[in-house]
Amino acid sequence: MDPGNDTGNSEFQLLGFSEKPELQPLIFGLFLSMYLITVFGNLLLILAVSSDSHLHTPMYFFLANLSFADICFTSTTVPKMLWNIQTQSKVITYESCLSQMYFFILFSGLDVFLLTVMAYDRFVAICHPLHYTVIMNPWLCGLMVLVSWILSALHSLLQTSMVLQLSFCTVLEISHFFCELNQMIQLSCSDTFLNNMVMYFGALLLGGGPFIGILYSYSKIVSCIRGISTAQGKYKAFSTCASHLSVVSLFYCTSLGVYLSSAATQSSHASAVASVIYTVVTPMLNPFIYSLRNRDIKRALMRFSEMTALKEPIVLGLKRCP
Repeated sequence: MDPGNDTGNSEFQLLGFSEKPELQPLIFGLFLSMYLITVFGNLLLILAVSSDSHLHTPMYFFLANLSFADICFTSTTVPKMLWNIQTQSKVITYESCLSQMYFFILFSGLDVFLLTVMAYDRFVAICHPLHYTVIMNPWLCGLMVLVSWILSALHSLLQTSMVLQLSFCTVLEISHFFCELNQMIQLSCSDTFLNNMVMYFGALLLGGGPFIGILYSYSKIVSCIRGISTAQGKYKAFSTCASHLSVVSLFYCTSLGVYLSSAATQSSHASAVASVIYTVVTPMLNPFIYSLRNRDIKRALMRFSEMTALKEPIVLGLKRCP
């Protein structure tokens, strides 16, 4: 490490979106609203799935895991940004920055793997309906989620370990609202060739690989749907995967748009603004996409709200008893 590059005691500056004081209350209110909607919406979806025995199926098991991952994914970045705005401080310590980067990579990778597993689930349900319960047994579902966690954790650990080998210069300003891997590598004074290679290889392998798997699953699904004789049967088969297809399209299109726009403009500020779409907006919209397009989820939410409404007067009555 070069003299003066005391990385262990370094503090980074998260520049965020704007330095104008008059815009800070607006940014704070907007992101606080989106964060609360994300947490409440995904938590409500998890509670609805867990409380309704009709939804104890592989599809909703994966959906509940995706909702949990989305809550954690958003919680790695937004609370720190809100805290910095509230305290009028942009500082984040070196250790906190590494932790934030680790969990961001972990839960973003977990999102990708869960979307891939859900695509496989829809493939089996539509193309092999008679063998669905045998193939998608609880043991296999649990194993696929466990493997998704392990692969995501190992990838995140690898990327974070590579950053730990870097030393940083005196200018430690991150033109983003969280510690992004690419931004951290760009700030380093060390040779970052190996870091860039590992980063791009990881993105290609863990981003492109699952995407190819999703495309393959849906190519088989389309072939199976085309083979259905009745229009009603085709609509019913397609409706079972419409919500998942919407979420996949939203996640991958926004993620790809962020990296293409950042590569085209070479502007870190533009990349930070574009990153909001897949880091905050997409996890916020996922519960709405699944609940609005899914009758089972709507019924489960209605039952859950009715159960809550019934429990409230019972609890009040017990409190009034001497």
